[in-house]
Amino acid sequence: MLDRIYVAATSQHVGKTTSTLGIVAAIRDRGFNVGYCKPLGQEFVDLGDLKVDKDALLFSRNMDFDLFAELHSPVILGRGVTTSFLENPSLFDFPARVMHASRTLQSMHDVVVYEGTGHPGVGSVIGLSNADVAKMLNASVIMIVEGGIGNTIDRLNVNLSLFREKGVPIAGVIINKVLPEKSDRVREMVGKKLNQWGIPLMGILPYDKTLANPIMEGVRLAIDGVVIMNGHNLDNKVENIASGSLIEKKEFDDLQNLLLIVSHRRLESAIESLQEIDRKHPDQELKLAGIVVNGENDFIGELQQFVPCQDYIMMHEIPLIATQLDTYGSALKISQMEVKINTRTPWKARRAVELIKDYVNLDGLF
Repeated sequence: MLDRIYVAATSQHVGKTTSTLGIVAAIRDRGFNVGYCKPLGQEFVDLGDLKVDKDALLFSRNMDFDLFAELHSPVILGRGVTTSFLENPSLFDFPARVMHASRTLQSMHDVVVYEGTGHPGVGSVIGLSNADVAKMLNASVIMIVEGGIGNTIDRLNVNLSLFREKGVPIAGVIINKVLPEKSDRVREMVGKKLNQWGIPLMGILPYDKTLANPIMEGVRLAIDGVVIMNGHNLDNKVENIASGSLIEKKEFDDLQNLLLIVSHRRLESAIESLQEIDRKHPDQELKLAGIVVNGENDFIGELQQFVPCQDYIMMHEIPLIATQLDTYGSALKISQMEVKINTRTPWKARRAVELIKDYVNLDGLF
């Protein structure tokens, strides 16, 4: 049985954290005591007396372990760290930190799952690329890549080369975000190439819209928005988006977890349309994830003073966010969001576990 597994990916945003969550859960379900570590982090959260990678915080909450930076997030490349390192490397003991974390965690657990960061070359600037770390830890790698055929094979060949150079064993490949109707073809073609390379295809994860749904806090950050009302509900999930004009024309059918984007001049009429929909369909629950109001000049200051139909917004506890972007600009920013699993999206963590259990075969690890 492999007692240390390193989860790497061909680039950012391909589902490394999603897959790692599921892999950890699947191994735990087999009765093993599993530990987690993010050896090298780029984005940290400040918990006062504790600075850790955001993924380490996510895993501590999902796996229910006490979080220690020196064990679960030993190296953080915050702003200015790489420059300082290049100027005077002798001041830093990054490899020693990673090895201390590894030795301690390996002594505490049957299996430790290490989560990589970015693409395989990230960390090279300090001598700790994903391949360097996996080699140092004597870990076998599971590589995550986005679905396709030609592009997927090309990406795998390039990204696996760094691990080959270091002599790091590849335990297998997981292909993520594959359209269900293309799954069989991807399995056949990519699996054939992996077989030539002597690498197991561990599974193919279907594209899942649930994992791509943002929450209102993410929307707020994307549009640089100002919270006007009901900021306590910024964890609301967004599944559908509609403009105020569509609501007014009754041309939008799916109103569940809906984000409404509307000009401040049409906010009142749009909400009146929603109220009419409520009256005509009392048996259909209308659930708004939130409302984004846009406009020009100093409309935000005016909106903070007076919100039209605020009784309706308060009654349904709808987050109301204002932005200087227009409707098109807001929709564009939201569509370009990179949506990731975090501590505010527990349903995504649950879905990630389900996907690995349903579509990935981890028998080769044991």
